[in-house]
Amino acid sequence: MPIIVDIDVMLARRKMAVGTLAEKIGITPANLAVLKNGRAKAVRFTTLEALCEVLDCQPGDILRWEPEEVSDVPAPETLAD
Repeated sequence: MPIIVDIDVMLARRKMAVGTLAEKIGITPANLAVLKNGRAKAVRFTTLEALCEVLDCQPGDILRWEPEEVSDVPAPETLAD
């Protein structure tokens, strides 16, 4: 997935445990784990706002985009009728 979630980086910088962050932003540790491990399909702005407030950071400090890796396998050619 090209969106990378860097919550672990911010937690380390703030010397904060995952459980503490989950409690402070009002979500379960399991849901925070889904988000921080990049398995979430979406994030509410209210959650993003709470993360930024508690971690004292900007959204770009915890979310970043990276292009997908390009496969070395050539795409199959289209056959013309």
